[in-house]
Amino acid sequence: MKRNMIKIIASTGIFAAIFVCFAYVDNQNPDRNNALSEKEKAGGWKLLFDGTSTKGWHLYNSTVPFTVWKALNGELLCDPRDRKGPGDLTTDKEYKNFDLKFDWKMPKGGNSGVFINVLERKDIPTGWASGPEYQLLDNSNPDFAKPLNRSGCIFGIDPQKNPAKSNAADTWNHSEIRQRNGKVQFYLNGVLTVEEDFNSKSWAERVANSHFKTYPEYGKHTSGHIALQDWSTGVSFRNIKIREL
Repeated sequence: MKRNMIKIIASTGIFAAIFVCFAYVDNQNPDRNNALSEKEKAGGWKLLFDGTSTKGWHLYNSTVPFTVWKALNGELLCDPRDRKGPGDLTTDKEYKNFDLKFDWKMPKGGNSGVFINVLERKDIPTGWASGPEYQLLDNSNPDFAKPLNRSGCIFGIDPQKNPAKSNAADTWNHSEIRQRNGKVQFYLNGVLTVEEDFNSKSWAERVANSHFKTYPEYGKHTSGHIALQDWSTGVSFRNIKIREL
C-alpha cells in the first residue's frame, strides 16, 4: 500500500510539474494575437500590426495625424464615432509578390474592404480608384443580395468562385490574399473565393465593362500599397501579417 501511495504521489507530481510548465509558458504570452511564432519568423513573415500602435500605416494621400483609426484592446479599429481625420489606412511600404493574412470583424450591417496594388498619387482621389478590393461585408447587409458585393469577392468585378459566408456580426473571420506576378487568390475562412490574373485580357475587358471604367488606373497594376477601407459602420482587424514571395 505504501509503495502504491508513493507511485501516486510521484505521478501527481509529474502532472503538476507539466501543468506549471504550461502555465508558465502561457503566462509569458497570454495574448497570442498580433504575434509571430518562431516558425513564422523563420519563414519570413512580418507583422503589419503590432497590436498596440498604428506604426507602419498612414492615411491615404495624407501626412496629417489621424484618430479614426486606432489601436485599442489588441485591435486595429476604424471607429465610426470618431470622424476626425477620416480616410483609408495605407501601408507605408509597397508590395508586389506577397501572402497576406488577417482577421476581421464588423458590426451588424457592416461594410468595408482591403485594397491591394494601390497607387498613392495626388491625382488619384482614393485607394479604390486604383486598387482592386477584397470585399468585407456582414451577411445581414442588404448588399449581400448582390453577388459582386459579398465578402471574399473582388468588389464590383469578380463574384465568389466558391460559395462562402462571413461569420456572424461581431465575430472574427480569417482572410488571406496571395499575389504573385499579378496572379491573385482570395480566401475567406479557408475557402478559395477568387482566382484572377490582373495581366489577362479577360480582366481588362471586365474592368472596361464595370463602373470602374472611368478610373484609368484601376486594376492596371501588380504592385503597390495595401489599404484598409474607412467606412461609416466601423471595422476591426488583428493578426495582420505578410510574407513577401
